[in-house]
Amino acid sequence: MKGVGLGISALLLAAVLLVALSPDRERTEREAGQRAGTVAGAVDAAALAERQGALLDEIVFLRETDLGRVTGLIEAGSHQLFSQGISSPTVVNRLRDSVQADMDLAFGTSSELTLNPAGPILADGSLNPFALPEIREALNWLVDRRHVAEELYGGLAVPRTLPLSTAFPDYARLAEESRALELRYAHDPDRAREAIDAGMGELGAERRAGRWFFDEEPVRLRLLIRTEDERRRVGDYLANLLQGLGFEVERRYRTAEEASRLWIATDPAAGEWHLYTGAWISIVIQRDQADNFSFYYTPRGRAEPLWQAYRPAPEFDELADRLSRRDYASWEERQAMMARALELALVDSSRVWLVDQLNASARAANVEVAADLAGGVSGSALWPYTLRYTDRLGGRLVVGLPGLLGEPWNPVAGSNWAFDRMITRATQDPVVLPDPYTGLYHPQRIARAELAVEAGIPVEQTLDWLTLTREAQIAVPGDAWVDWDALHGRFIPVDEAHPEGLTARTRVRVHYDPELFARRWHDGSWLTPADFVLPWILDFERASEASPLFDPAHLATFEAFRRHFRGWRILSTEPLVIEVYSDQIFPDAESIVAARAPSPLPWHVLMLGILGERRGELAFSSNKADRQRVDWLSLVAGPSLPVLERLLAGVQEQLQEPLSLPYGDALGDWLAPGEPERRFAALDAWQRAFGHFWVGSGPYRLHSVHPVEGSVVLRRFEGFRDPADRWLGLSRAPIPELLLDGPLVVAAGRAPGANGLAAGGREGREGAEFRLAVTVEGAPYPEEELREVSYLLFDGDGALAGRGEAEPLGQGQWRVRLDAETLAGLGSGANSLELAVISRRVALPAFASHVFATVPSGETVPPGEEVPR
Repeated sequence: MKGVGLGISALLLAAVLLVALSPDRERTEREAGQRAGTVAGAVDAAALAERQGALLDEIVFLRETDLGRVTGLIEAGSHQLFSQGISSPTVVNRLRDSVQADMDLAFGTSSELTLNPAGPILADGSLNPFALPEIREALNWLVDRRHVAEELYGGLAVPRTLPLSTAFPDYARLAEESRALELRYAHDPDRAREAIDAGMGELGAERRAGRWFFDEEPVRLRLLIRTEDERRRVGDYLANLLQGLGFEVERRYRTAEEASRLWIATDPAAGEWHLYTGAWISIVIQRDQADNFSFYYTPRGRAEPLWQAYRPAPEFDELADRLSRRDYASWEERQAMMARALELALVDSSRVWLVDQLNASARAANVEVAADLAGGVSGSALWPYTLRYTDRLGGRLVVGLPGLLGEPWNPVAGSNWAFDRMITRATQDPVVLPDPYTGLYHPQRIARAELAVEAGIPVEQTLDWLTLTREAQIAVPGDAWVDWDALHGRFIPVDEAHPEGLTARTRVRVHYDPELFARRWHDGSWLTPADFVLPWILDFERASEASPLFDPAHLATFEAFRRHFRGWRILSTEPLVIEVYSDQIFPDAESIVAARAPSPLPWHVLMLGILGERRGELAFSSNKADRQRVDWLSLVAGPSLPVLERLLAGVQEQLQEPLSLPYGDALGDWLAPGEPERRFAALDAWQRAFGHFWVGSGPYRLHSVHPVEGSVVLRRFEGFRDPADRWLGLSRAPIPELLLDGPLVVAAGRAPGANGLAAGGREGREGAEFRLAVTVEGAPYPEEELREVSYLLFDGDGALAGRGEAEPLGQGQWRVRLDAETLAGLGSGANSLELAVISRRVALPAFASHVFATVPSGETVPPGEEVPR
C-alpha cells in the first residue's frame, strides 16, 4: 500500500486546535495541578486486578439537549459524562477552564445537506427542484463553506466538499484530486444562480417578480432544521440563500426524533421535506472510505425509503458498487476509481457536504474512558470496557445524551442513531474491536485468524494476531454453503450451485476463543453454533421473494453482498472454526478478517421477530413496516412488546421439538438437546423480570427503559468474566506531543552571527537547523512507533518551497536542516516550517510549526529587538 501524504485540511484541523483550544502554558499547568488535586486517590491495583467484567455497577442515560448546561451539571455532580460531540466554542472554552471537568476531542463528525431526490412531481402535485441533479449540484456553489466553518461553527470546523473525511487517510492519499475538485466547486453564487435558473426552466417553472412558480403556485421548499446544535444556524443560513433565489421557504425546526419521522421514516415522494440539515458520526477511524459512495448515494446504503429513492447515474452506480466490493487489481487502479467516483458524487450531489467538525466529549475530571479519535465517546467501541472512575471501582455514573430511543431497537434493521447505538454497544460483545486511535481491529472473541489472498492483491498486515499468505488461486470447497433455498429451508453448497467450480480472492479462517460456548447470554442461555447460523439464514431469507420475510429494501444491500460472497462453512465447533470465502478486499488485512468473521446473535430472540414478521404483525425494517402497515419491531418499548409476549407464549405452548420452529432442519444440527425449551424459558423469565426482550452478552445488561421520562439504565452483567482491566491500556490516546525550536532570523549565505538565534537552532553559510522533540506524557516517543516525521517549508507567499524527512537523533529528538541554497530561494520575509508526525499507534497526524524570517546577507537585527513568532 502506498504511503499517506499530508492532507491540506489536516493542517487546517491542527490550526483549529491551536486557535480554539490552546491556553497559555502557565494556565495549563496550573489547571492540571488543580485537577490532580480533585482526585481523592487512585484505584487500588490489587482490587482492579481481581475485578471481572464492567468497571462500573450502573450507568444511567438521561436526555439532555441544552449544551449550555453541560459544564454546570458536571461541576454540580449530577452528571459525569456527556457523549454528544460539543462544537460550541463557548462550551468548549468553559470545559477547558473548569477544574471539575475535562474533555476528549474527536474528528469524525461531519455536517451536510440531505436532499430529497424524489419527483420532480411529488404526490401532492408540487414541484421538487432537487429531483434534478443539476440543481442539487448547484448548491455546492451556493453555500460558502468557509463562512459555515468559521462563523456558524465558530472556527471549530473545516470546510468539506467531498464524501471523504478531511481527517482520514483517503483524503490525504487523494490530496491532488481533492484539491482540484474543491477549487472547481468553490463558492460562486453567480454560477449557482445560473445553474438553478436553467434547471428550473427545464422543469417547467417560471420566475415572476423574482419568485418561482409552478402550475400557478409558488415553489415552496420545506427545510427540516435540527435545533440541538449549530445546524439551526446552518438551516437559517440556507433558507435565506434559497429565499434570495426566489423560492418560498418553510422552516421546519425539529429535534432528532421529530426530524427522523420525516426524512427517514416517510416516503420522500410524499413531499414532507425537501432538505434536511444532516450530520454523521464515523464511530471508528475509517482507514478505507471506498464504501462511502455506495452508502451515501445508492439504494444499497440503507433500507429506508430515502435511500430507495436514489437513482445514481449508471456509471456512478457501477463504480460505487465496484468500490464497495473493492473490485480492483492494484492500488493504482483503486486510486483512479476513487478519483472518478469523487467527480461523479459531486455531479450527483444527493448530499452536499459542508464541514468536518472538531467535537469535544465532556466528562468529570475523575472519569476516564477510551474515546475514539473519530467518533468520540458515543462512537467508541471500547467505552463499555474502559469507562470508570479513576479514584474508585464500581459505582453509578450518569451520562447525558441529546436523544435516545430515537428509533425502534432490533438487531436486524433497527435504530442507527449514534446515541441509541452507543447504549446498545455496551450490551454486546463483538468478536473484534477497533482500536480507537488507529482504526485497526483487535481480537475480542477470536483466538487467531488465517487470511489467504490472491497473489498481487494490495493488502498489508500490521498486527500479529493473524497470519497473511498469498496464493496463486483460492478454490472454494464444494461443501461450502454459497446460497439458501428459501422454499425448502436448506443451504445450497458450492457443488450444487457451481458444478464447474468456484474461486475467490480471499479466504478467512477464524479460530474463535476455545471458551466461547462457555459464555452466556444475559438471560442465562449458553451461546451455541445456532447463534451464528440463524443470522445468516435470515440475511438470505429477507432477500428471497419465495420467503414471507422478503423485504425489497434489503435487496440492494444483499445483492451487493452476493456479488463478492463466495461461500462459508463451519469446520469445527470445539473450538468453533469458521471459514469464509469472498472477492471483497480491504487495504488492511485486519479489516478483511473483521468484515468476514461472523458474529453471534441470540437465535431465540431473532426467532420471535421472524415469527412476528411471518404472521404479518411486525417488521424488522421501517420500510417494510410502512408498506405492510405494521409496527417496526422494537425489542424494548412500544406496541411490539405485547405482540412479542403473545408470540413467546405461543412458542412455549407448541414447542415439542426443534423441527416445529422455522428452519428447524437447517438449525437442528447446531442445537443442543433441549436447547429450544431452555432458551424460550430463559427469555420468558428475562422478559418478566425486566419488561423487554433485548438480550446481549456484553459487559452491561439492559436493566430498564423509560421512553416517556427519556432514560435508560444499564447494570453490570455478573456473568461477563473478562478481566476488568483488559482494555485499560487503550484508555488514553498516545498522541505525539511536539515541541519545535529553531532560529527566529536567518541571513542566508551569511556567516554565523549573534542576532536572531534561539536555543536549539543555528544559522549561517551552511544553512539553518531546527530541533523537534516528540514525547508522549512527558517521555520520549519511541522512534520505532513513528511511521513518518516529515516537513513542509512555505515561503512568505504561502507557496510550498520544500519538503523532506526529519533526521532522528535518538531519545525523541529529531532534526531538520535547511541548506543555504534552499534558504536563498525563500527571499526576504517571513517563512513557515511545518512538521507532521505520523505515529503507528495513532492514525491522525500531529503538527508543529515554526515561523522564521530570512533577511538579506549582511543585514543585522538590533540587539534586544524581538521578532514575531
